[in-house]
Amino acid sequence: MDKSERRQALLRAARTVFSEKGYHEAKVDDIVALAKVAKGTFYLYFPDKRSVFGELVRGLFSRLGGAILRVDPSADVEAQVKHNIRAIVAVLLDDPALTSILLSHAAGLDPAFVKELRAFRQEVKLLLERSLADGQQLGIIEPGDTELYATFTIGALKEVLFENALEEQARPRERIVTALYDLLRRGYLRMDPGRAAPPAEAAGERGERGRDRAPATGDAAREQPERPSPARRRPRAKGD
Repeated sequence: MDKSERRQALLRAARTVFSEKGYHEAKVDDIVALAKVAKGTFYLYFPDKRSVFGELVRGLFSRLGGAILRVDPSADVEAQVKHNIRAIVAVLLDDPALTSILLSHAAGLDPAFVKELRAFRQEVKLLLERSLADGQQLGIIEPGDTELYATFTIGALKEVLFENALEEQARPRERIVTALYDLLRRGYLRMDPGRAAPPAEAAGERGERGRDRAPATGDAAREQPERPSPARRRPRAKGD
């Protein structure tokens, strides 16, 4: 077995041990026993348990990034969006051990582990934010706050994956893909990109996070129909 194969064997063993025992209960001894190598061999490749976990995280993130394809609005948008959802779901479900650890809230008392989890979640969120912003430019995503859109989407996906992991009989993948697509279709996803707001408007919406829209001024203000204030409205007479 060459160095590359031995490294991969250690990574596979670590993934399995993390899955069976959880991150905190997993030990380097468990990993080397499963990989059938000496403990000293482990330290030739990784300084500690956290470093092997970090490499697994980076590998998963790389696969997620490669799974998302840029949507062409001139082609079948629905098919392309479903392809992206299907690819993301496949990456996460094909690695249930790592996914369950990464999405878990029970980070325990290890500050370095908490930091590792937060960094991964933030990278995933930024990846999705960039994809959503790109979709706004293409006219297939509603104008709005891509940061919140990403949070809502990840939250929905996380709960689906958690439930799927806990169920005795997992839901079919295509059922998950269809349900997520339907949810997005009723939310920020646009299937009529020709009617979408221009990019400038989308960018303006993103710049208004947490602020009320400014009142219209100039020509825009003059075009607003004058509405009588409640105090100036004529009271209704009896018989009106």
